[in-house]
Amino acid sequence: MKVNAIPLKKYIAISAILIVLIMTVLDVTVVNVAIPVLAVEFGISDSLSVWIVTIYELIITMLILPLSSLGDMYSYRRTFLTGVVIFTLSSALCAASQNFSMILIARALQGIGAACVMSVNIALTRLIYPKEILGRGLALNGMVIASATAAGPTIAGALLSIASWHWLFLINIPLGIVAWIVGRKHLPQNTVSKSTKSYDWIGAFENAAMFGLLFLALGSYKAKDDELRLILMLAICIIIGYFYVRREMHRSEPMLPVDLFRIRLYSLSIATSVCSFIAQMLAMVSMPFILMNSYGFSSITTGLLMTPWPVATMICSPLAARFVERHNAGKTAAVGMAVFAIGLLLLIFIPLTEVTGLNIAWRMAICGIGYGIFQTPNNIVMVSSTPIHRSGGAGGMQSTARLVGQTLGATLVTIIFVITSGTTYTMVHHCLSIAIVFALIAGIFSLSRS
Repeated sequence: MKVNAIPLKKYIAISAILIVLIMTVLDVTVVNVAIPVLAVEFGISDSLSVWIVTIYELIITMLILPLSSLGDMYSYRRTFLTGVVIFTLSSALCAASQNFSMILIARALQGIGAACVMSVNIALTRLIYPKEILGRGLALNGMVIASATAAGPTIAGALLSIASWHWLFLINIPLGIVAWIVGRKHLPQNTVSKSTKSYDWIGAFENAAMFGLLFLALGSYKAKDDELRLILMLAICIIIGYFYVRREMHRSEPMLPVDLFRIRLYSLSIATSVCSFIAQMLAMVSMPFILMNSYGFSSITTGLLMTPWPVATMICSPLAARFVERHNAGKTAAVGMAVFAIGLLLLIFIPLTEVTGLNIAWRMAICGIGYGIFQTPNNIVMVSSTPIHRSGGAGGMQSTARLVGQTLGATLVTIIFVITSGTTYTMVHHCLSIAIVFALIAGIFSLSRS
């Protein structure tokens, strides 16, 4: 087999993973757009309607590591296909929902299905691609996720303009059926442990409780809920987390991959990933405020001005994957973070007399180029530095790092807006400045892997 090619059968297997990734990513972005419509449909307040999005993301965060551990012990393929079935059936249940409680339960089930898929998609990609071109597989995953993220609002708007909100969920059913058929026939089986050890149900509960309480506490802060409840949730989270980590340190293949953190390359890559996603969310969440409130762009124009970022990331990721097949991945990722920081700096220092759509768009594109250069090399180092039989745990932790970084970044925007006095222009510039700091920290971490 040539180094730059893989058999057609494996490309077909990859298509099953990509189809489901599109479904799970789109389900966040399209429902975000449809929230006002769903609030009216079910007769609920805006604050309650947000739970239709929150419950999905919360369940994913709580279950990724327990399900990746399940994949390591039994089968990545079986975990993936189970997730496809759950996600497809729960999509039908979402479309059939008659009230708020019903759609909330259906969305929670969708979260379980999505967590099954996200917990093992990197492990399956590692099994499908030869080591020499693993980066291309990871880049393709990243490109598909970026494309789905960028296209989500447009797809949602187009569907809602010609059909009812039910079709936002019904569209998943044929895609899910195709993905299950293709996956069942073509996805590879992984070699599983022959030991008779049982699944760590206590660890699964502690993991779900720890991450669930953490994300609920952060969400509670953003919603400016009762401070006593916030402190109580954080305190319980810390206590559970202490006993969870302590327990996992004595297991041979822990659910929380503390054994993998002993691998320097892996631990540095996780730290790099968290910092990079914090920086990304600080910028992406805060920028619409300055575009609309300070520069006077409409909501539609603001959406268009944000688009060059994911599009540039989508284009650069596969190019970076090919580049690091012959060059150092750590240095390449560090260069990406440096370019990303330069893009953020250009957004801060754009002259007020030169605030035009074009001048903002090309600066956004530079941010996206930097992130595209960074993302794939960082993922390559993160995945390839771990043993093949721990691919589930490594991939699950990678997804968890992304979710933690994104949530912390969004929460930091709220904190900065609360404690900073001044105009929206000033507050957003503080967010971008802190994003640059996190990007540079990520770059330093990445460079230290060289």
